[in-house]
Amino acid sequence: MFYFDKISGKDILKSDLISDIENFFTTRDTVIKSSEPDMADVVEENKKLICKYLGVDELISPVQTHSANVQFVQTHKIDYPDTDALILSNKMQAVFLNFADCTPVILYDKKQHIAAIAHAGWRGTVQKIAVKTIEKMNSNPCDIQAVIGPAISICCYNVGADVFEQLKSTVNGFDGLYRRSDNEVFVDLKGINAQQLKEFGVKEIDVCPYCTYCDNDMFFSYRKENATTSRHSAVIRL
Repeated sequence: MFYFDKISGKDILKSDLISDIENFFTTRDTVIKSSEPDMADVVEENKKLICKYLGVDELISPVQTHSANVQFVQTHKIDYPDTDALILSNKMQAVFLNFADCTPVILYDKKQHIAAIAHAGWRGTVQKIAVKTIEKMNSNPCDIQAVIGPAISICCYNVGADVFEQLKSTVNGFDGLYRRSDNEVFVDLKGINAQQLKEFGVKEIDVCPYCTYCDNDMFFSYRKENATTSRHSAVIRL
């Protein structure tokens, strides 16, 4: 179940599913990624607050390109180009990935005590990036806890026929993951990622109810905000 918590009086979103590591989603209140000129000071202040909260000196983030490329975080390395999922296996670093409608997936292996964040837009979802991340972790799906964070929901995510067919082909059970209205088709990107994980063998999954488009007062939406550069983030530290 999802609930709001605070860092220095500012809102973050958490799931109670994964309790063995620090993991959460930032909100508009705790934004740490934006290229908007008037946001620079706020971003830097929030990064300092979150680093202090996590007990780290810096936050590691890749250059996301809507790929299905997955990398392990390495000590003393901060640059991860063309990467949309990072796996964390050490306690010295903290990782974040950024979102503004795409689906964030936090994965935790209870046996190996390693964790990851995957960025699943429709392209990443078509390529099953969350499943690929678990395979890269060399994890047994039964040991994985998965938290699917705030993203655009089925109510607001209409796609073209080509994207629909590509997404449909990624799961066996597609019923309930789309709807048609006024000659448009709407898909449940969070639900599709959850279904991919279920079909792969993951049993513990928590899916966030918040829609970034509808709940734009709390989260950023690329679609609603005319290609905003601001993002909310998924953050982990072991």
